[in-house]
Amino acid sequence: MDSVALRFWCFVLVSLVVFVAILRFVTRHRAHPLHLKPVVGVAAIVVVGGMMFAKFGNNSGLPWWIYYTVPALATLLLPPFAFKFSRRELAWYLVLAFLSSPAIHAVFSFVLGWHEYMPFLPVPYWRDVLAG
Repeated sequence: MDSVALRFWCFVLVSLVVFVAILRFVTRHRAHPLHLKPVVGVAAIVVVGGMMFAKFGNNSGLPWWIYYTVPALATLLLPPFAFKFSRRELAWYLVLAFLSSPAIHAVFSFVLGWHEYMPFLPVPYWRDVLAG
């Protein structure tokens, strides 16, 4: 596997873990936890499908507003409907969903120097900061 593909699948894996953690957090007060199959299905569509669509869109020359907006809409709309979020769950979910992508990007950019996740959001690599 080449370096670009390895980085992409690392982003996908970390995004999956973060997405599932967000779902578990926002639904933590429910009497019955979310079932695994629907979580895996929604995560596959939102995270894996969304990131593959964004990668394909970017590589195909689609405008950024298409290859970022379509996955963003899936992220914001599918889980609340699929899991029937309460208003409180929806509020938590929307805040965390909006913050998670930039946070993942910031960590990968700062710690590893991988800037391709959200290239329009400049975060320096820690070594570049120290080199000053």
